[in-house]
Amino acid sequence: MRSTFRFFPLFSLVLILSCSSTQRSGKQTAKLLDGQTFILNEFSSDPNYGYAEKKPIEVGGIMDSDGPLNERRFLNALAGPNGEPLSYERLGSCCTFKTKNSPFKKGLLDRYEVTWEGNATPVILYLNMYDAGPLRVPVNFTLKSKKNI
Repeated sequence: MRSTFRFFPLFSLVLILSCSSTQRSGKQTAKLLDGQTFILNEFSSDPNYGYAEKKPIEVGGIMDSDGPLNERRFLNALAGPNGEPLSYERLGSCCTFKTKNSPFKKGLLDRYEVTWEGNATPVILYLNMYDAGPLRVPVNFTLKSKKNI
């Protein structure tokens, strides 16, 4: 019985340390322009990046409770194809996938409808707040200029 009590604190420490390393893996390292906007420097050449559930935009942040904020930070950095200001609305969650950054080992993508003046058909983007990856501007989008911020 005594050996069980000695083992328990050691086991607890190992469990805590393993959870903290998992938390860091879902943390986005993108720099911020301000508290509401990521600084993006790369453009995607992949026409499916962000447009398909199999190639979502990985904004991370769920383990720091910044997941929804990181989704907005990403979208706030974008502009339409000719620099138009965007409007966006979260449509809800979909598309279950495996992730190590969830206590259940599964996550859901968030779908956003993105519009801008002159665009007749809204664009649907898929964002993943569980996993962090390189952030790129999707095809057919540009970056918001400093004068529009």
